[in-house]
Amino acid sequence: MIERTAIKRLKKLASTFRSVAVIGPRQSGKTTLCKTVFPNKPYISLENPDILESIKIDPRAFLLQYKNGAIIDEIQKAPFLFSYLQQVLDETNKRGLYILTGSNNFLLQENITQSLAGRIAYLQLLPFSMEELKSTKYYKATYTSIMFRGFYPELLTKKIKPIDWYTNYIQTYVERDVRQLKNINNYNLFYKFLRLCAGRVGSVLNLSSIANDCGIDSKTANSWIAILQSSFIIYLLKPYYNNYNKRLIKSHKLYFYDTGLACSLLGLEKDKQLDNFIYRGQLFENLVIMEYLKNRLNNGLQDNLYFWQDKTGNEVDLLLDGANEITAFEIKSSTTINNDFFKGLTYYANIEQKKTNLNLIYGGLQIFPKRNNISIASWTNLKL
Repeated sequence: MIERTAIKRLKKLASTFRSVAVIGPRQSGKTTLCKTVFPNKPYISLENPDILESIKIDPRAFLLQYKNGAIIDEIQKAPFLFSYLQQVLDETNKRGLYILTGSNNFLLQENITQSLAGRIAYLQLLPFSMEELKSTKYYKATYTSIMFRGFYPELLTKKIKPIDWYTNYIQTYVERDVRQLKNINNYNLFYKFLRLCAGRVGSVLNLSSIANDCGIDSKTANSWIAILQSSFIIYLLKPYYNNYNKRLIKSHKLYFYDTGLACSLLGLEKDKQLDNFIYRGQLFENLVIMEYLKNRLNNGLQDNLYFWQDKTGNEVDLLLDGANEITAFEIKSSTTINNDFFKGLTYYANIEQKKTNLNLIYGGLQIFPKRNNISIASWTNLKL
């Protein structure tokens, strides 16, 4: 098994809280991680309709079978179980009793907030990171190969062609998760919406534009974006302003949790097609941003990722907001360095009140010294 960075964090949470919820996309490795860390705990999958039906009949009897705890997979399928879990957890001092996994953040958060607040800890597990794969045979030499293939464990370890795997993944996702969240009758229209989102990767989200192109109203578009977010398909990068309230009301940038999925939705069939692809730069940006997000989540840190953009077109691709300083990144897929790459960072540093660490990440391999107080890093050597 490829060792996950999140193992250490999961062990820590299980030694502190009575229960832990491991959430993330389908097929991101949640079950494997939990079974590895807790090999002696019984495993119950609520994907099994017979098991789910028996729990519905008598949830209390189900939990009594596992007084010493268990791993319960896809817990969002049994939302009624949370109230019974609350009583069990209130009556014990044991830590790490129940390990819950789920692939639907909305349903999980809604039920946990109502029933298990203060009794449970969260761990978000995304597909593999480049850092986790670096010392394995699954690491690729070019970023285009990495972007095209993506990071889902099954795709890597079973040597399935991305074009085959992602097609089935999307179909399964729509049939299972979307149906559970919202009664969408026209799945072809929803799939069109998903592909339109892929065509806007790395762009500021404009719901009205997507709605018009898809032939739906803005209210429906907003609802569908929420579905894609809660099921870990798309990630919305927050805008950064010194006024904290504005972070909540301004438009976000749209990315995908996995670049391989985005490539599939964009119709790519081979990694070589990325060499001259119109969205190569945006997908490379997506790749790098996800690496920083995965690093934080795997280590139990909050999502502190933002982008910055002003009304005149000045922008910075990625900001990490620290307590006393800002770490700013310009992300370019080019394999050569251009002086224009530094303009946005230099402009931003002159207006930001906090201390700023400036970085350029580019698609080449060569090592360069700092230029104008800006560190230059290859995509193969990110400072996580």
